[in-house]
Parts: sequence; structure tokens; C-alpha cells
Amino acid sequence: MEIDLMENYPRTKRNVEERGKTKSEEDRAIARRFGKEFFDGDRSHGYGGFNYQSRFWQPVIPTFRQHFKLSAESSVLDVGCAKGFMLHDMALLIPGITVKGVDISAYAIENAIEDMKPHVQVANANHLPFPDKSFDMVISINTVHNLERNECGQALREIERVSRRGSFITVDAYRNEEEKRRMYDWNLTGRTIMHVDEWKEFFKEVGYSGDYYWFIP
Repeated sequence: MEIDLMENYPRTKRNVEERGKTKSEEDRAIARRFGKEFFDGDRSHGYGGFNYQSRFWQPVIPTFRQHFKLSAESSVLDVGCAKGFMLHDMALLIPGITVKGVDISAYAIENAIEDMKPHVQVANANHLPFPDKSFDMVISINTVHNLERNECGQALREIERVSRRGSFITVDAYRNEEEKRRMYDWNLTGRTIMHVDEWKEFFKEVGYSGDYYWFIP
């Protein structure tokens, strides 16, 4: 169902109009390599420095825990885990839980937060290296939309395949023309961006039955 499990994630003030005026196709090409430039390079290419801060994920983990009834016996996969910050906080706040993460970025995995390095690996979202129904819950935040439509659909089917009980994703979306304009001004990496109603139809089309919400800058 449509549910905002990220409601307690701190909102970052974004200068959407400025990025829309200044970003170039070269900026997008650099960002889409998901290397050092994207995570820890210039702000025009991505995060402008991707470092652990407890204020981001620690307010969100209790929402995940309650919604999915997570406990020390649960297992969770993060698809698009980057440096493993969310998994770190989940393991901290739900002691004993099994966490795994995958990311397309070798740079992010190599520079993962220390305690998560044994639990994360390089992999593509459209081919998850796990057997069917391996995890109680699968999370993918702002990741699958970075794939072209067909590959995005395959990634959603993979999330469905490896999940036993539930999943939650967020994707680039818009509800009106103003939000669409802001999305295209802000976006660096997304390849599949749709109206929320189009996303819902797409979920049905590819067989994704998990929970979802939208990233709208």
C-alpha cells in the first residue's frame, strides 16, 4: 500500500531551482557512475559528501520496526544500501537482527561504515544474489528508479522474489505539473520517473505487491 514510512526522516532544504539552472548532461553522466564523485565529490555531481549522521536514520528505524514487526529474529535486505548507514542504525536499534545490503557502487561498498562491511556487497538491483524468500523485509530507498523502465520492473520483481513477508520502496514521482518541473530540475540519476498513478499501474504490471512511497523534491 501507499504509506510514508519515511515521515520521520529529516527534510533537507534543497535549492531545486538553482540546480535546474546549472546542472549539465556531464553532471548527470558523472553522477550516474555512482563513484567517488557522486558520494564524496562536488555537490553538482551528487551528495557533496556522504557521511554517517545518526539524526537521519535513527528516527526512521522505529517506524520500520513497528510496521513490519521487526525483532532480533528478523532479517532485512537493503537494496541500494550505499555505505550501509541505515543498516548500521537498524542493527544498533534492533540488536540481533540480521542485515544485508547490496549496491551497484563499488566505491560505496569499499567505503561502507566499518561494522557493516561484512554484510554488504556489490550487486545490481535487477539481479539480487540471494535465493527466493531470503529476507523477512526488503527496503529500497530512491534506488530502482535509477534503472531504465524494463530493468526497473525486473528490480521490483527481484525484490518481490527475495522477500518473505514485506517490502518498502521509494521512487522519484510527481502528482502535478509543478512537482514534475521540480523533479526534472533536481534529478541527476533517475531514469524512470512517473506520475504517482503511473507508478501504481506499473507496480501491478510487474507484480510488485509491497509498500511504497514517493520521493518528491
